[in-house]
Amino acid sequence: MQTTETSSEVDSGYSWYRLLISIALATVGGVGIWSSIVFLPSIEAEFNTDRGWASVPYLANMIGFAVGALIMGRMADRFGIMIPLMISAVSMLVGYTLISYSSSFWGYVVLQVVFVGMIGTSTTFGPLVADISHWFVKRRGIAIAICASGNYLAGAVWTPFIQVLIDTYDWRQAHLIVGLVCVVTMIPLAWLVRRRADMGTAPNAVSASRFAGKLPISNRVLFMLLAIAGLACCTAMAMPQVHIIAYCIDLGYGEFPGGQMLSIMLVTGVISRMLSGFIADYIGGIGTLILGSALQCLALLLYIPFNGLASLYLVSALFGLSQGGIVPSYALIVRDYFPSREAGWRVSTVLMATVLGMALGGWLSGEIYDWTGSYTAAFLHGIAWNLLNLAIAGFLLFGKWWGAKQEAVAAA
Repeated sequence: MQTTETSSEVDSGYSWYRLLISIALATVGGVGIWSSIVFLPSIEAEFNTDRGWASVPYLANMIGFAVGALIMGRMADRFGIMIPLMISAVSMLVGYTLISYSSSFWGYVVLQVVFVGMIGTSTTFGPLVADISHWFVKRRGIAIAICASGNYLAGAVWTPFIQVLIDTYDWRQAHLIVGLVCVVTMIPLAWLVRRRADMGTAPNAVSASRFAGKLPISNRVLFMLLAIAGLACCTAMAMPQVHIIAYCIDLGYGEFPGGQMLSIMLVTGVISRMLSGFIADYIGGIGTLILGSALQCLALLLYIPFNGLASLYLVSALFGLSQGGIVPSYALIVRDYFPSREAGWRVSTVLMATVLGMALGGWLSGEIYDWTGSYTAAFLHGIAWNLLNLAIAGFLLFGKWWGAKQEAVAAA
């Protein structure tokens, strides 16, 4: 049975304990984002496909992940986070087990999308981030940033572990072991976060939206702008993350340096999320979004002239430090401007847009490369999307300033 917290537990020791459990859940459950990438060579060999077709499971999985986040977010709003997490754990066990017996490529794709992406791992990002936001007010920015780092940590932890499983057993048994690890760890952890946040009304600090009504636009328009901004920033973000290895091969540096640069992006991305969380607690979600977006745009621009090996390492580090804090900013903005009772589906929807942006950006960058024979146009394409994101963030900042000004005039 789920219990309901009281406002005295906000920003309390229990809040930090819950955050610790949440980051563990995000790290374990986040395997669904990365597993199809690690298994890609095995799937390519098993089903005798080319590299393009072997990449389809990742693209489809990300789309399923995005859709599932919205579904599971609504469920979390209604029943609390424990039930969606337990459903996800069981779904991942079922999905990975059935995959281990899959005899066709498209059967593998469907199982990956439905059981692993849509019903499984999707709960451990947007819905989980939304849930932890209810338990913090003063330190909400850093709490959201830490929780959102789970998907990066999942990549760092699961990628080598899965590779060891493949080398020790085979790809089928590796899938089965991954599913068992998920269900054995996630269900007990989900039980530990069975308390539900109080969804009452102000003055309860948990449910109050700090800046509701402070922008000179409707909630519907604000929500639409946040979704477009999320799509735009991650369409730009996907260019280096998805194509850095191929870019290094084209430049003659080989695959290994590209892999190192991707690892640097992930590690510095975690650092960026932590730093942006601290910053957001002082300047707010909109200010943090502008800061991260501007730095990401600068990093994308630097990729074009600085293509020496040492330069690429440095630019990749800058890119990771800039982009890591962007996505959590959306969750913070949603919590500041929308009611708590809507946090699950609204946060999940905006983060769903960022996931779709990653899928779109990775694919479009590849297509642009095929059309032009160069990644220069792909980087410029990413910069254009980034400028759209920056324009929306600037508009929101101006709206916040204008709303505050009008409020001051009315008070006088």
